[in-house]
Amino acid sequence: MSRLSNGILRGVTGAYMLQAGYGKRNMSREAAEGTQQFAATGVPQVKNMRGETFGKLLSTAEMGLGAVLLTPFISNRLAGLGLASFSAAVLSIYFRNDDMTQRDGIRPSEPGTGLSKDIFLAAIAGALISDRSKK
Repeated sequence: MSRLSNGILRGVTGAYMLQAGYGKRNMSREAAEGTQQFAATGVPQVKNMRGETFGKLLSTAEMGLGAVLLTPFISNRLAGLGLASFSAAVLSIYFRNDDMTQRDGIRPSEPGTGLSKDIFLAAIAGALISDRSKK
């Protein structure tokens, strides 16, 4: 993959993740608890956290991942592994929540469309991880 294509993948995705986390940094307690309950459908361990703690952790994780993707001296493989971990968690919520998919368990339902787009994050992670070019 070329430096330009890597820059596009990392730049756009990093900016998106940074903005997503920034938007959650002052999440209300009620919003954080609702997001936590929803996240627990795919990652049951988050049930054990306080709602406010979960909200701060989610915001920090998204901003941190965005910063990693935007930092040029961090390898594509390492940035891709971080993105793969995050997208795996989001996709586990998608696939483990019956309301998110149609009867086949794969295609998104109307409520699942927002999460189904995160398959693109997994694809970008795969491209970054598999990149063999020297940096």
